[in-house]
Amino acid sequence: MKVWIDQDLCTGDGLCEEIAPAVFTLLDDGLAYVKEGTDVKSEPGGAEGLAVVPADLESAVKEASEECPGECIFIEE
Repeated sequence: MKVWIDQDLCTGDGLCEEIAPAVFTLLDDGLAYVKEGTDVKSEPGGAEGLAVVPADLESAVKEASEECPGECIFIEE
């Protein structure tokens, strides 16, 4: 599974980071981004913004996507 965030839709609420902090982070611009380990995918849009989700975090990422008020988290199976 891979995940990415559309920063144009992000409300900066931070629920994703609360639910799955190993995959999501808020940066100084107040928007959420995905990360792989310590590598933050801070280039919005395109393949550069995709992060591979570890299998043990897939359910948390799905929950974050469902709970996101901005509906900005997109999952690719």
